[in-house]
Amino acid sequence: MKHRSLCVWLVVFGFGWYLSSADAAELTAGVARVDLTPPLSMKSPLGGYGERMNKPAEGVHDRIFAKALVVSDGSTKFALVTCDMLGLAPPVKPTIVERLAKHGWSSEQVLLLPSHSHASIEMNAINPSNVFKVPQIGIHNPELFELTVSNFVRVVRDAEQTLVPVKVGSSSQQIPGWNQNRRAKGGITDDELTLTRVDTLDGKPMAVLVNFTAHPTFMTAKQMQFSAGWPGYLQSTLESVIGEGVLAMYYNGAEGDQSMRSRPGSGDSRWERAHKYGLELGLLTARHWEGTATKRNVAFGFHLQPIELPPRSWHPDFMSTGGAEYGLSETLLRDMLPRMFPEVTTSGALRLGDLLIVGVPGEMAAELGLKIKAEAGRIAGVKHPVIGGLANEWISYILKADAYRTGRYEASVSFYGETLGETIVKGAVDGVKQMNR
Repeated sequence: MKHRSLCVWLVVFGFGWYLSSADAAELTAGVARVDLTPPLSMKSPLGGYGERMNKPAEGVHDRIFAKALVVSDGSTKFALVTCDMLGLAPPVKPTIVERLAKHGWSSEQVLLLPSHSHASIEMNAINPSNVFKVPQIGIHNPELFELTVSNFVRVVRDAEQTLVPVKVGSSSQQIPGWNQNRRAKGGITDDELTLTRVDTLDGKPMAVLVNFTAHPTFMTAKQMQFSAGWPGYLQSTLESVIGEGVLAMYYNGAEGDQSMRSRPGSGDSRWERAHKYGLELGLLTARHWEGTATKRNVAFGFHLQPIELPPRSWHPDFMSTGGAEYGLSETLLRDMLPRMFPEVTTSGALRLGDLLIVGVPGEMAAELGLKIKAEAGRIAGVKHPVIGGLANEWISYILKADAYRTGRYEASVSFYGETLGETIVKGAVDGVKQMNR
């Protein structure tokens, strides 16, 4: 039965099985951005906190964007899209790909990476499977769904219009003290910042990709304006410092148990703390960018790995933690889990020179992310393996079995039992193996 459901899922969603080995190539690339900020008249709720009760945003503190980098080796193409969003419900990417299909795009050629901003579009407000009208989890808004999907289609199409020859290079550095483990004082953190620069052949900066692992949660439920949070300030700082029209693209890592640490002298204002964090991290990253070398002929490949998920369930502590925040009952969950949480997910991987992005479809704990990075780096022989967190869709928190059994908030919002962590790790690593065959 499980094998049959996997096959049906692959047929229905058109995921097939395509892989491109990571052969060296002289690449062309193009970039684009699109403003995702909904008009206030659309009454879009902000995602991230159940206590907001689906109230619409009251204003725009700073605008939110989707940004696309399209890369081609002449025979195939790939779109990496980052976005200032909390996450993406499972129906979003299939709808985007369906509309892109007539332009030569398939699901394996698109990787969507939200930053996890807690002051952006509510994830379940753009989820057609959400029929439950529960304010704490967000109420589906068809008009907002249509606007958001159309913007994603547009940014990919815009980025592929003018592809030019490029050089690519990546580098990494450890920056301890910028994040912390929010489940355990002194617990495991992923301190690595990885930067990828994409330049035209004459050295003009086209794009800079930044991967660092931390929750964008300076804003609380009380802040009711749209904002990209500290990742937005990181990106705008980079674009200002580097200049020349460069597109800065941030994507998160295995941030399930990772929170940021306020910078010294940040003050009491949530907005000021987010701004100072993003500004200082942007300045640090800009210095790192200057020393990152690029080259013309680089490895390029991608793969989309289907992963069959464990049976859907809820944690024994759910009703006293996540259930309380999100206004859910066990009766409602019995109906909700089959409708809103998939039986099969994917891990999308992209090789771009010495960079390997391994997509994880949710909020993974850092220890599991570090395990994937180590194994994927060894298998692929790359210097800079990273996790692309919340990739393509949000399925839940992803924890080790012992952390799941310990309980608390993260475990209560994990809907596939204690084996989910090992299932996703194995699937992600298997995908890297397939890409390197």
